[in-house]
Amino acid sequence: MSELVLTRPQYLELEKLGLGAFKPLAGFMNEDEFHATVETMRLPAGAVFPLPVVLDVDGETAGRLKGLPRVALVYDDEQVGELRPESVFTCDKATVTEKVYGTADVAHPGVAFFMAGGDHYIGGAVALTKRAAFDFSDDELAPEETRALFAQRGWKSVVGFQTRNVPHRAHEYLQRIAMEQVDGLFIQPLVGRKKKGDYTPQAILRGYRILIEEFYPADKVALGILSTYMRYAGPREAVFHALIRRNYGCTHFIIGRDHAGADDYYGIYEAHDLARRFDGDLGIKIMYLHGPYFCERCDSIVTEQTCPHEQTASRSVTHISGTDMRAMLLGGKAPNAHLMRPEVIAALQGTDLFIEDDET
Repeated sequence: MSELVLTRPQYLELEKLGLGAFKPLAGFMNEDEFHATVETMRLPAGAVFPLPVVLDVDGETAGRLKGLPRVALVYDDEQVGELRPESVFTCDKATVTEKVYGTADVAHPGVAFFMAGGDHYIGGAVALTKRAAFDFSDDELAPEETRALFAQRGWKSVVGFQTRNVPHRAHEYLQRIAMEQVDGLFIQPLVGRKKKGDYTPQAILRGYRILIEEFYPADKVALGILSTYMRYAGPREAVFHALIRRNYGCTHFIIGRDHAGADDYYGIYEAHDLARRFDGDLGIKIMYLHGPYFCERCDSIVTEQTCPHEQTASRSVTHISGTDMRAMLLGGKAPNAHLMRPEVIAALQGTDLFIEDDET
């Protein structure tokens, strides 16, 4: 049987497909699924699916594997899965990025990653024969495991929270609001391929463990990572993240301010608008929450829904974003306690905080 050697991101995508994290996909997208997703954000059978999940290769590899009934998928000299090729295809990458990311600008990290990949794609059903074993894998739960955990705890309603940051007070505010409405909170940081300056998986997990241990009811919160790569696709990725959490057993999902955005490519609540287009068709209920900030006059974490001072006394307002928190910590400055808990900052001591180079 012919072999195809996978990159780490490709292996993680294979694992998610094999575990059912990307249902209803059963494999890497074939040509019909790819173009339907790009054009309509639905699979040919009608299910909502907003982002391509593809296996990219170069032209020589595509020619070698085309027409074969089975291909062994290999990572680190070991077979980890199998692919049954259905189609080999190409696309106009500039057109695809415009539709998926809203831009063809290679300064956009998602566009840059897509453009740098192979120009041919092999689609077909996959079988996973070996789960990934990276330095963060012990902290990852499969969908069947999270569903069993939620059932064991008696949670009938579970809200999923997507993050790629160490916890700050704005995210804590969103989580607490959501916890008032459901039985349990599932915090699932994304730790697959990320870009230079993003937090390391170890830093994210340390921060969340101390937050859960010291400030949340332990029986109301579960923590488990998601090892897929960030697309930075803004609104489309927000819907994608919701579908993934549905597959892990969540009944609710939080979409906040500039979800999965990059720089200023998307409007701050553009993800809300797109998710509402599919309201009732996602199999999960979306919590549309606004972006929290600290208001000195209100002396608390608030949003524009509950505080007028962003408009009337803007100097009293301090916005809280993962980007700002990263910049402070990268510069050796500890954020104020009303932005990030001192206990979280202390928990980060002695670990590498940031990814030093774009991961491949």
